[in-house]
Amino acid sequence: MSNGFGDYLVFVDESGDHGLDAIDPGYPMFVLAFCVIRKEDYVTTLTPALQRFKMKHFGHDDVILHEREIRKDQGAFAFLKTREKKQAFLDELTAVVAATPFTLICSVIRKDHLRAKYVDPDNPYHIALGFGLERVFYYLRDKGAVSGKTHVMVEKRGKREDGELELEFRRVCDGGNYTKEQLPFEIAFVDKKSNSAGLQIADLVARPVGMSILRPEQENRAFETLRSKFYARASGGHNGWGVKCFP
Repeated sequence: MSNGFGDYLVFVDESGDHGLDAIDPGYPMFVLAFCVIRKEDYVTTLTPALQRFKMKHFGHDDVILHEREIRKDQGAFAFLKTREKKQAFLDELTAVVAATPFTLICSVIRKDHLRAKYVDPDNPYHIALGFGLERVFYYLRDKGAVSGKTHVMVEKRGKREDGELELEFRRVCDGGNYTKEQLPFEIAFVDKKSNSAGLQIADLVARPVGMSILRPEQENRAFETLRSKFYARASGGHNGWGVKCFP
């Protein structure tokens, strides 16, 4: 730790939209994924591994990995339309994720259940943010890593949305959380075009977690890779810890 900063970074990305007006029946979920990684591992393991992966498949490292574009073979990933290429690409990317030492905490909001249960439900993003920040704090406290300031990295979405998010973030960190404690976090907004290895990993993991809850019987190789990454209680279970599903 230096200059009052902590030893970890937290990268946050989402799957699904947080609106409650028109809920997609095929994916009525909003998932907020928090990837917690030691700065040392970020610099020495994750970033070079992703760079090597991109150099091999694209010839340069300026491509930004987006789960949705990869899944749909769009943009820079149009070359994945053949089954063999797609499988090889996904296998290698999965290996990079598996080899990266990070801890995963996800808030999963079932929007259809939320709207059915509450007359005036809160913003799913704000609900998910609160659950996630609380659990990130518990995890860092377990690691004895709450004395320094930890940066929480989120992608910019727009001036109004970012302003609302920052207000909610500060409310939670100023004591508006389950334990009523001050949380030692600082939010940092990152441009969408930023080639952040951490934000790309957060983007890749969010949807598989949502699908594991929406369709638990469906094969989900990406989720199986993530199982060992979740923040878990001492007995090993991650429900309520690494994965908080609401309501």
